Amino acid sequence: MVKKKQKIMEVEKGSVQMVVEETGLKLRGREFIAQVVKSGAQKSAVVQWSRIVYLPKYQRYEKRRSKIQVHNPICINAQVGDKVRIVETRPISKTKNFVIVEKL
Repeated sequence: MVKKKQKIMEVEKGSVQMVVEETGLKLRGREFIAQVVKSGAQKSAVVQWSRIVYLPKYQRYEKRRSKIQVHNPICINAQVGDKVRIVETRPISKTKNFVIVEKL
């Protein structure tokens, strides 16, 4: 059995280490760079990011957006308009499976 490399945040251990220690969450899976759209609820935020998808039938590209709820730790406290890095973790609630690990 081959061990998988943990590529998530190998370089910037400072803020990530702080988030992991404070929340007790293990980071795994996918990571994205997104923009905070809403941060009204305590320790929660809604982030959105865009991606470009190719449509072979029309030989064109279209822009799509993804919008999800994430955990916003007190140590980060991201506000509306901030660019953040989010990483997948265990389910925190019914709709939250990602956590903000740093502001960019």
